[in-house]
Amino acid sequence: MGTAVHFRRRIPSLTALVTLEAVFRHKSFTAAARELGVTQAAVSRQITLLEDELGQPLFVRKHRAIEPTGACIALANTLAQSFASIADTVETIRTSDQNVVTIGATVAFSSFWLLPRLAEFRRHNPGIQIRVVSQDTKINLDAGGIDIAVRYGTPPFNDGTVIASQTDVVVPVCSPDYLRRRATRELSASDDFIETDAEDRSWLSWSRWAQKSASAFEIRPSLRFNHYTETIAAARAGEGLALGWRVLVQTFLDDGTLVAMDVPELPADDCYNVLLPLKTRRTFAADQAAKWLTMALHG
Repeated sequence: MGTAVHFRRRIPSLTALVTLEAVFRHKSFTAAARELGVTQAAVSRQITLLEDELGQPLFVRKHRAIEPTGACIALANTLAQSFASIADTVETIRTSDQNVVTIGATVAFSSFWLLPRLAEFRRHNPGIQIRVVSQDTKINLDAGGIDIAVRYGTPPFNDGTVIASQTDVVVPVCSPDYLRRRATRELSASDDFIETDAEDRSWLSWSRWAQKSASAFEIRPSLRFNHYTETIAAARAGEGLALGWRVLVQTFLDDGTLVAMDVPELPADDCYNVLLPLKTRRTFAADQAAKWLTMALHG
C-alpha cells in the first residue's frame, strides 16, 4: 500500500500525461482536443497544470504554432513508448481471452463425464484453453465468469438459454467383487446401500427409488456421503450398491469397475442441459466448446 501511494505522488495526473502525448503528437492543442473529445481550453488547462507541477514550460507558444521544449520531447517520447506497451498488453489480454472458455458443472459431471473427454476436445482445438468450475451448488450465470454451464434439471431456466439436453436412466450399480459376494441375485434388505445426501432433491434417493420401483422391502443405507463422487468411489471399492446415473457412470461400466444390477432402469426425473448465460459475450472458444459439448452429450 505504501509503495503504491509513493508511486502516485511521484507521477503527475494521468489525464495530463495523456493530454501531453496527444498535443506533442499532433503539434496542436486544437487537434489534440478533437482526438480526446474535450475543449481546447481543457487541453490548455491540463498542459498548464503539468507545467506548474514540473516547474518548467513544455511548449513555447508562438503566434500560430507551438514548439515542444527539450523536457517535453523527452517526456513525450517516454509516454509514447509506455502507452504503446500498455496497448500491446491490453491487446494480448483481449486476444487470449478469446481463446479461453470457462465451463461450469457439478463435481460429479466434471469428474465422471467431462474430464475423461477433455483430451478429445483439446486434441481437435489445440489453441483453446479450458477452465473448469466444479460446484454442487447452483452456478449463478448472472454473476458472470461462466461461458457454458451443464445443469441437471428441467428447463426452462431464468438465467440461461438451453442449447442441448440429454435424458438419463438410473440403475443400481456395484463392483464386480461385491456382486460375487452377495447372498442372493435379487436386491434385498441384507444388501449394503450407499446413499448420497444431496441438497438438490432432483437427485434420486434410495427411498424414492424404492417407491418408484415398488420395492418389497425398506431400504436403509449403511453408508452415506455428501458428494456423489464419493458414493461412486465407495461402490467401486466394493462397499455396496449405489444408484448409478448412466450418463455419469458409463465410463466405469465400460471399464468393468462397476456393473449394473439386473433390475429395470428408471428414467431420471430431470435431464442434463447445456446452458449459455443470457448475458454473455460470444467468443470463438465458447462457440467451439458449446458445439463439442452438444455433440458429445448426445453421442
